[in-house]
Amino acid sequence: MTYRKWCCMFCDLVYDEQLGSPDEGIAPGTPWDAFPDSWICPDCGASKGDFMMLEVG
Repeated sequence: MTYRKWCCMFCDLVYDEQLGSPDEGIAPGTPWDAFPDSWICPDCGASKGDFMMLEVG
C-alpha cells in the first residue's frame, strides 16, 4: 500500500497516513479519505480542504 502525506497550508502540520496521529486518536494506516469533510486541523483550525498532498519522491 502506498501511503500519502498531507500538509496544512496555514500552519504546515503534516499528516502522514502511515503514522496516523495517535495523539488525536487516529490509528496508523488511516487514509486521508477516511477523514470526514468536517474535520479540522488540530493545530490551527483549518478545514480538511486546506490541506495539500505532498509529493512523494
